[in-house]
Amino acid sequence: MPADTRTVQTADPLRLYERELPSRLLLGTSRYPSPAILEHSVRAADAAAVTVALRREAAGERAGQGFWSLVRSFGVPVLPNTAGCHTVREAVTTAHMARELFETRWIKLEVIGEEDTLQPDVFGLVEAAGLLAQEDFQVLPYCTEDLVVAERLIQAGCRVLMPWAAPIGSGRGLNNVFGLRALRAHFPDVPLIVDAGLGTPSHAAAAMELGFDAVLINTAVAQARDPVSMAHAFAQAVQAGRAAYLAGPIPVREMAQPSTPVIGKAFLG
Repeated sequence: MPADTRTVQTADPLRLYERELPSRLLLGTSRYPSPAILEHSVRAADAAAVTVALRREAAGERAGQGFWSLVRSFGVPVLPNTAGCHTVREAVTTAHMARELFETRWIKLEVIGEEDTLQPDVFGLVEAAGLLAQEDFQVLPYCTEDLVVAERLIQAGCRVLMPWAAPIGSGRGLNNVFGLRALRAHFPDVPLIVDAGLGTPSHAAAAMELGFDAVLINTAVAQARDPVSMAHAFAQAVQAGRAAYLAGPIPVREMAQPSTPVIGKAFLG
């Protein structure tokens, strides 16, 4: 009998640092049409955690305790991030603010180095990760799929990596499948969360089928015509992709291989 996807999720939990999470979909909280739609989307996604861009929210219309209280009311772990930070100093300062506000050692670390693509400044990222790890933060760095950068981040103290699929908000899907596959193969024991650039549930399923441990979605849900339904669709895709990976997909072949046996089949001359 095929395994129920809910059973797969329960029996195969996601572990990030010392915390065990019941699902493998993380959801961002920015750019939703309303707080109510955000809340319903988090529920529909069965989100393992929600991310909060501290600098963006503190400077925007949703500043104040109202939004922070809403996020806490979801009853899921909060992963604050340093979105909008372009220097090591900015990122480290924001991380300290987040730890005080949300009483968590978790921090999604972003140090942006290029404006058009929002590509991480990998040099600043490694430096900031090392500083925060020394101060007892549990760092989840937003990075590229570069193997050398990944190794440096692990050496700096990171036990989770969050490589991009494509530029933030682009919806392009997995831009560099070879690079992502190589990253998974080189770091089999490191939790890898595909972050940024996913546009459709099929992109999320493809990432999970490659063996990635989770995905983080924001724009693709928040800016959909129906965010709540899209959140549910992503949840199903993540479950299906994980179940397929665990089931063991067949290898890709260059030539056809008949699915119907020919032994004993009559041949007409």
